[in-house]
Amino acid sequence: MKHLIYPVIFLLFNAQIVLAQEQNCQTAGQRVIALGGAVTEMIYALGEERRLVGVDVTSTYPASAFKLPKVGYYRSVSAEGLLSLGPDLIIADPDAGPPEVFDQLKAVGLCIQIIGKGGSADAVLERVTQIAKILNVNEKGNALRKKLSDEFAEAMAQPLNNASEKPRVLFLLSVKDGTPVAAGTDTDANAIIHLAGGVNAVDGFSGYKPLSSEVAVASKADFILMMSHVVESSGGAPSILNLPQISLTPAGRLGNFISMDGLLLLGFGPRTPDAIKSLSNQINK
Repeated sequence: MKHLIYPVIFLLFNAQIVLAQEQNCQTAGQRVIALGGAVTEMIYALGEERRLVGVDVTSTYPASAFKLPKVGYYRSVSAEGLLSLGPDLIIADPDAGPPEVFDQLKAVGLCIQIIGKGGSADAVLERVTQIAKILNVNEKGNALRKKLSDEFAEAMAQPLNNASEKPRVLFLLSVKDGTPVAAGTDTDANAIIHLAGGVNAVDGFSGYKPLSSEVAVASKADFILMMSHVVESSGGAPSILNLPQISLTPAGRLGNFISMDGLLLLGFGPRTPDAIKSLSNQINK
């Protein structure tokens, strides 16, 4: 009989946790922690930044976000660090965590709302709607969604170059120990390259993987694209272009190198139309 009682108690306990969290979510939103730079940007874009009591270290825009208490990197937060700020709501990027920390927070009744992934214009607009609904500012959400929808249409309507083929862009996530790590399919880098009118120079794998000389040559990359903070920490563009794998590409030989702010480029937040315009202008010359 005992073996039947324990599962029932466990289910009842979990049900109580879920009910407590749902009840708390109905009234939460006055003390908000944002986990993920795009989440923070969305809250600012909605004009609801007064609610923020903390953000993670990737929240680098706008400048006023720097003044807010930091809770660490959004993928590796701690329950103690989050609870120390006394939040009643956490709005998180889908990659935020770890999951066991969120389980701990839910167990004490804290409201945690996880938004959808980025990767497209429609995904950004849906994120706006989600966060506006969470914060109970639907009218502001509708206005921001309309504004961004118009900006996306304008950004993606830019005239492209007259080349017979789209520019081939090789995104490097890092070059640690002289080994470039490139973006394949199913990445935000792949998505933003396509939105800007280019093609990913490497599409034979998913995610991020070390770049071999063979794959680099086959990529026929016209441009190398990287996040600016990675470029700085890797010795600058000349050092990267001189790497054996990169020097074998057309981009390496011609010095076609693009450095962009990481959150702007890959955040898929309210500035993504600006990222599309900027990248498009640089690859479609």
